[in-house]
Amino acid sequence: MLVFGQLTDCLSAWRHTIRITPETSEAFIEEAFLVPGTYSDVDGAEMPGPKELDPTSGPLAEFGAELRKYRNLARITQAELASRISYSPSMVGLIETGRQRPSRDFLDRCEEALGLSGELARLWPKITREGAPRWFRPWLQAEQEAARLWLWEPLIVPGLFQIEQYARVIIRGEPGLSEAEIEGAIAERMVRQEVLERSHPPMVWALLDEGVLNRPLGGAETMRRQVEHLIGLASRSTISIQIVPYTAESTTGLLGGFAFAQTDGHPDTVYLESASKGQVLNWPDEGVTALRTQYEAIRSEAHPQHVSLALLREKLEQWT
Repeated sequence: MLVFGQLTDCLSAWRHTIRITPETSEAFIEEAFLVPGTYSDVDGAEMPGPKELDPTSGPLAEFGAELRKYRNLARITQAELASRISYSPSMVGLIETGRQRPSRDFLDRCEEALGLSGELARLWPKITREGAPRWFRPWLQAEQEAARLWLWEPLIVPGLFQIEQYARVIIRGEPGLSEAEIEGAIAERMVRQEVLERSHPPMVWALLDEGVLNRPLGGAETMRRQVEHLIGLASRSTISIQIVPYTAESTTGLLGGFAFAQTDGHPDTVYLESASKGQVLNWPDEGVTALRTQYEAIRSEAHPQHVSLALLREKLEQWT
């Protein structure tokens, strides 16, 4: 039995109580999943409603939350929207809960059915990651879903930490890119960094060679702002930045950077830099095991975190 209460505002759905029995249809539960409320089991014991989708948890979650918002504003159910756009209710449910990537056709039909003017379409670049090379997109997906990230960079500031001015210098340095491609790549890099601003961001451990802080990419002002940004990041409880000093005698990792992404319940993913295209590897590839060993060898030569932060502040003075 479903009991409806009062609609509190145009952005919220009906508050309700659901009595769930073995006969409760899957479609009904799917629709209920999208609506906050309280539930009771067959014995009448009250249970908490399902957890709300966090729109900051990734591009698909953000799109799903926006689609749900505009569907609720239109005061139609998933089934009604599905009928209007000629898709199944289950597909609408999967997309609204961030479990399925929408096609462009799906997006366009939703825009038309809900009377929108680009509110969903603005999210299309985030969903497709079209500003990034195709070979790099699997890493972006792994990075967005990761609970933990480990980064090593001997040459430049990692893309996840770059300010826009610094990123512009790096991307513009790639030969053969058009202005549109350059701007698209910069926008993609900035969107990529939103993973660090989530309510529950991944833990990040980063190792940077000291030379990264001395290479004057973009000039003194750009470097000052970039180092200042690194100091801000290193001050967060979820981010550790350690500097590998010039005095370190180890040559491990000097030929290129790499990164690990770890997601609970899934194999680790590794991104390995190269002169042309990077490589994305999945555990248990032998190369992944070897890179883990290299990472620990590099970290053994790095300054502790508090010493690294002091060094960053020294570099800030250098560029001021």
